[in-house]
Amino acid sequence: MFKKLWEKLNNKNEATDKKEKEYNQEDVIMEDEKEELHIDEITEESPITPEEIMEEPEMVEELLPLEKEELEENNELEKDNELEEDNALEEEPTEKINLFARLKEGLSKTKKGITDKVDILIKSYQKIDEELFEELEEILITADIGVNTTMEVIDELRDAVKVQKITQPEKIKELLQEKLTTTLNELSSSDLNTESSPSIILVVGVNGVGKTTSIGKIAYKLKGQGKKVLLAAGDTFRAAAIDQLKIWGDRVGVDVIKHQEGSDPAAVIYDAIQAAKARKMDVLICDTAGRLHNKKNLMNELGKVFKVVEREFPQAVKEVLLVLDATTGQNAIQQAKTFKEVANISGLVLTKLDGTAKGGIVIAISKELNIPVKLIGVGEKMEDLQEFNASVFVKALFGEE
Repeated sequence: MFKKLWEKLNNKNEATDKKEKEYNQEDVIMEDEKEELHIDEITEESPITPEEIMEEPEMVEELLPLEKEELEENNELEKDNELEEDNALEEEPTEKINLFARLKEGLSKTKKGITDKVDILIKSYQKIDEELFEELEEILITADIGVNTTMEVIDELRDAVKVQKITQPEKIKELLQEKLTTTLNELSSSDLNTESSPSIILVVGVNGVGKTTSIGKIAYKLKGQGKKVLLAAGDTFRAAAIDQLKIWGDRVGVDVIKHQEGSDPAAVIYDAIQAAKARKMDVLICDTAGRLHNKKNLMNELGKVFKVVEREFPQAVKEVLLVLDATTGQNAIQQAKTFKEVANISGLVLTKLDGTAKGGIVIAISKELNIPVKLIGVGEKMEDLQEFNASVFVKALFGEE
């Protein structure tokens, strides 16, 4: 036993000596950094012999607790190292999508067309007068907010200035922001009606507005919420429309019910409804024909589709979304009026807002048609089709955080 303790104690002495060597080396360097260091010349104390241990048995008692303390310290160090490694893994930076930043970036052109011009206008006036209101009116109309909506907004700004006795032009921007937010909030809910299951979304719109792309992005958004989604390729007349939707289905990871090109759209929707019921899907999203050159044919096709949905899927919560291209400006309003005659539109999807300086169409179309905007596209990525929120939209438009 004493032999083992003697060996351990010698090992401890050697470790101590090693530390002393290091300290001595540091002292030599501190005294003269240029002097060559000779480690071999450092004197070593003679190791403790077994006889010395026998003569001083209290050393045995000191040695055992020291070894125990060293073991405990080593265990604690190992645990700390493991915790640091785990924390390092947990603290690895993960890329988070800042939707508001994307929205601001997507609306940058519209911001230049509205709020930046308003800022320049305000700085050029020392007081609020009729000329200021006339120039502000021109800015709003050129941003496609619409003549009727613009006149209403300007009249209410005039009244607010009189009632609140506002004389500083800078306050006009704040009042304008409040009024635009109020105008958008006057409409019904802008939430996508897919909370209940099963739900069916019928997507309508003319060819070229981004209808099929929007369907793929909606499917991606709903799947990310944990919903089981199925797509129906009901636009059977446009060349490659079925293939395009199939590509989006594969990309998102959802199935697509399809027939051959030129098939009856109502038959495709019928099969899709049966598949959705059999597979217990949460949401069925249906693409539809987008031809406007012959309104009668369009009405007949969509009429048949809606009848199939009412007959075969009465328990489903229904959402009819009209997709519009924001870059077409006032023409989008005319398209919306045509589709409103054919279908009971419950919400709007405005695409390509990042490509136009006339994003005021969001306000004009909502006000004139009394249909809420539910989704807006501000980029090409899947995450860039965002749920519409009036206050957030206006804040982004005015460059606020």
